[in-house]
Parts: sequence; C-alpha cells; structure tokens
Amino acid sequence: MKFYPEGQNASLLRTFDTLEDVKIAMMNGSVIESRVLLCDSGHNLHVDLGIIRGVIPREEGAIGIDDGSTRDIALISKVNKPVCFTILGFQRDDTGIISAILSRKAVQLGCKKSFIDNLREGDIIDARVTHLEKFGAFIDIGAGINALIPIDMLSVSRINHPRERLYEGENIKVVLRKREPNKLTFSLKELLGTWTENAMLFEPGETVTGTVRSIETYGVFVELMPNLAGLAEPCDYLFEGQRVAVYIKSVLPDKMKIKLVIVEAFEEAEMAQELTYFVKSDHIDRFDYSPPHAPKIITTVFDE
Repeated sequence: MKFYPEGQNASLLRTFDTLEDVKIAMMNGSVIESRVLLCDSGHNLHVDLGIIRGVIPREEGAIGIDDGSTRDIALISKVNKPVCFTILGFQRDDTGIISAILSRKAVQLGCKKSFIDNLREGDIIDARVTHLEKFGAFIDIGAGINALIPIDMLSVSRINHPRERLYEGENIKVVLRKREPNKLTFSLKELLGTWTENAMLFEPGETVTGTVRSIETYGVFVELMPNLAGLAEPCDYLFEGQRVAVYIKSVLPDKMKIKLVIVEAFEEAEMAQELTYFVKSDHIDRFDYSPPHAPKIITTVFDE
C-alpha cells in the first residue's frame, strides 16, 4: 500500500451509512480519513464517521505520544483537519450511545515500516506543508508523520522565512537529503532546476517580474525563479521581499550571472509562488546546479 500525506488522498475520505459498513471496514483493516471535529480536554480526537462518531484516544493519536517524544500540541493542531486511522473496535457509553475506537498511530506505524524506513537518500516523494518556522518548513511525509526541510534547502535563492517560498497546506515534492537513525532531513531545491534550466526560460531584452532578495552596496539581487537570481545596479528605495519589474540586460552562463535593470517597484511584498519542478523521476543520485566551467561549483551528491 502507498501512504500519502494526510489530506492528499481523496479516496480515503469517507463516512458510513450503516453500522455494518463500519464493522466491515474494521475487519478489513481499512485506512480511512476524516476531519477532526474536536480535541477534548483529555486530548482525544473526535471524528465524524457518518452513522456514528469515532474517537481516537490520546495514546493512539500519533507515534511518540505515549513516551512523550511527540507533544500534545501535535493532536490539538489537528482540529478541523483530515487525519487517517483504522478502526480498532466499539464502545458504548453510559447513555447507550455507540462510538468507534480508532487508531492513527497504527497507520503511522504501518507507514513507517513499509514506506518511510525503506526510503533512500535521493528518493523523491510527495509531501504536504504542515507548519512554517523561521528555520524551516515542517512537512507530512506520510500518514501525518512529520519531517523538516531546513530553510537553506528550500531553494538556491536565499529567503528570510519559509513563507516566502511555501504556504501551509501546500502539496509539494521533496527529496530525501539525509537519513539519520532518528531523523530524516528533506530538501526542495534540487527539484527546482539547475542554473541553466532556469536561465533558459529568460532572454535578454525581456522585462519580467522578480522579487528583491538582497540589497547590497554594490547592487540588488532579484530572484527570477527560486533557483535563479540576477544582479541589478544599486537602488536605495527598495525593501527585501518587494516585487519589481526588471529588464534583462544580459545572460552570462560562463559566469553564472544575469544582469538586470530595475524598471519599476511595486508596493506589495511577495507571496509564495507556484513551484516549477524540473525533475520528473522518483530518484536522483546527484544535482549539479552550476553550468560547466562555471567559476563557482554547486553540487549535491546523495549518499546511499
């Protein structure tokens, strides 16, 4: 079975019309998704199964909750979001109302054993952005299991905060950069194209829109694509993150440079733009960003 980030596989979202259907799903060990209605004071998650309500007990809410390695905020933050689970059984309360007992942890353990533990460095998978911090982006790599993309691995072009590149809830592609015993680190920049691949999308004489990334005494770096930036002459009325129109003066592959002229500056700051992926396979061994004979060599080698 292939495991997806929560909310990315619509075929798992379902409700039930009869209690018998719920029992069949339990016997089949079906993986189901539903939106969390509430997280009660005991940090148990309640979901709507249609004919009955389902409850994910706190200790079944995620891997690591029982030993404290995963904090309760990981459960609280799931309210109004889809989560995956299997049905363990049923219980009847004091008023005679039947509810289903569910386990998200069981799905995560299955995902870890049959999918995540088998990933190799250089493998490309689907992910979903769950949370953004200044140091990086947290992603769901399957069944609600989280990993991190450090901010410097989001693109070749430098940014001040991951929100300039991604937004929460976004579905993205990522590559496994490093595997450690208790930690997986992912990257995005190796999937966003080499300098040459990006530069081929632009021609001298064009005027295009870019984003101010860095303001130096000798010039202004303007991002044209997440993995491509050019240099314009100094300008003292700009701010980082500002959108600008730039005239492409020249493209110099041997020097890995693009010379720009700022035509107009806009008041609004940049919002995260749709990503363009240049890698179509599900695995890469290395990423050579620099053009041949470039003065600066930028390469990523994925170790087995």
